[in-house]
Amino acid sequence: MKVTVLFGGPSAEREVSLVSGRSVIDGLKKSGHDVYPSDISPSDLTALNRPTDVIFPVLHGEFGENGELQEILEQRGTPFVGSGSIASRCGMHKDQAKQVWQRAGLPTAPHEVVTSIIDVPGAVQRIGAPCVIKPTDSGSSIDVYICKNAEDAEDRAEHVIGAHGQAMIEKFIKGTEITVGILEERPLSPIRITTSREFFDYQAKYIGNDAQHHFELDLTERVIADLKEAARMAHITLGCRDLSRVDFIVDEKGQPWILEINTLPGFTPKSLLPEAAAHDGIEFPRLVDRLVCRAYTRGSRAIRAAI
Repeated sequence: MKVTVLFGGPSAEREVSLVSGRSVIDGLKKSGHDVYPSDISPSDLTALNRPTDVIFPVLHGEFGENGELQEILEQRGTPFVGSGSIASRCGMHKDQAKQVWQRAGLPTAPHEVVTSIIDVPGAVQRIGAPCVIKPTDSGSSIDVYICKNAEDAEDRAEHVIGAHGQAMIEKFIKGTEITVGILEERPLSPIRITTSREFFDYQAKYIGNDAQHHFELDLTERVIADLKEAARMAHITLGCRDLSRVDFIVDEKGQPWILEINTLPGFTPKSLLPEAAAHDGIEFPRLVDRLVCRAYTRGSRAIRAAI
């Protein structure tokens, strides 16, 4: 098939996207596809004018993951890998996603969103310290802080509001970091993450060798089953499709808490979803081939339904 791979983009996660994109391009070529790679931005959509069978967006953050690009592709009627615009928009906005999960009865930590520094002290007091301060609409753990006291939390929240327009103040849950990849609406093997840093931040994810990934979870079979089902439901309740990665904290009592979902997870050499797929017997070229074939088949069905 002719596959257009979109990577790069305008967001703060551009460098990660460039690495992911190169991996996807290489994998698709190994699977025998005719690949056209292109950088893209809201001001330059020329790559979308090239005839193609499927588009594989490998963009993270602003424009590429927040539903904006997906809406453009939907309007053009072009088959593409990944969730549609509505699910992408909701998944990218952590507050909206958590509200959907709460209504569905899925476990996610208490939180508040603040848009003004005037409201920060009250929100911090209600959530309590320690707490986590993060943007509502950014990925790769950019500007995420674990704050041990109210003063630090207030300072960090003010910084995040200044940089992103609003901040989420979320209850800190002590426990084990686990991530579960979803492929074709089914959970892959969970991965336990350990790091010498305070948590699995941008440095640990992409730059240094601070993080280790383990398929030995040190959890009971019941907790593992709960994790996989919670990940599947987190994906489904948002209306996601094809792939995602759901991040958890499992507390000291064995309760999984959903932190967030990534509707376009990374495809870098250090990325978790391809690692989980390989562990389950799906090597990288086969993984990306399955995704483009699924998108193409979905697009073909839509065309037949419209005729």
